[in-house]
Amino acid sequence: MNFEYIKVDRAYETNVALIELNRPKELNALNLQLMSELRNALIELDDDEEVRAIVLTGNERAFAAGADIKQMAGKSAIDMLEIDQFSTWDQIKKTKKPIIAAVSGFALGGGCELAMTCDMIVASETAKFGQPEIKIGVMPGAGGTQRLTKAIGKVRAMEMVLTGKFISAEEALDFGLINKVVPVEMCLEEAITLAKTIAFQSPIAVRLAKESVLKAFDSTLEQGLMFERKNFYMTFASEDQKEGMNAFIEKRKPDFKGK
Repeated sequence: MNFEYIKVDRAYETNVALIELNRPKELNALNLQLMSELRNALIELDDDEEVRAIVLTGNERAFAAGADIKQMAGKSAIDMLEIDQFSTWDQIKKTKKPIIAAVSGFALGGGCELAMTCDMIVASETAKFGQPEIKIGVMPGAGGTQRLTKAIGKVRAMEMVLTGKFISAEEALDFGLINKVVPVEMCLEEAITLAKTIAFQSPIAVRLAKESVLKAFDSTLEQGLMFERKNFYMTFASEDQKEGMNAFIEKRKPDFKGK
């Protein structure tokens, strides 16, 4: 995979792939090409049987400081409709394998939305999260009003979206937006450790469990329970289920094959 604005490292010995956003001079602003490259990388990694979990990161200054405003400033509503930039985000959301964001520095606007599209977030002490679109006369368009509200509640999301205020990593942890806060030099390492723990599990069970957790966001409790139950039954069609239960009985570590 040859990309200009992202770097991809497949670490097969741990079954974890690393994607690094790579527009440092622009604080990893999310232009159309970067997002297209990210989508293509995730599609390829999703199809790679050796990859069981994915870590997405930026650099110490910024995970991503927002969308590329220069690309949008002169556009009309019809231009934006025809560009259809959010189809790329929809594809990212369809990634079957778990994605963990490792966030240091700014995660603002589209950067915050991208982090929230991931399944888990490990943040460094320097991380700042925010949806400041209101300050330039627009509003979030890639899930900022929806995922943020579901994660931290109406009143906190309303304040962030309508004032454009940033929150610290500690506030994000307290609000339930992220998983943990660590020193900046440990952020990527902690995210990879989490990814390796997940990659050790049965890939089939992980995929079905991820689907089931996400189902909770767009269904009633009863619908979600039925979806969960069907996926639970589905795991019993796998060799991994037999291996996992037999390993437990035999008091040994399981060797999951994803079959």
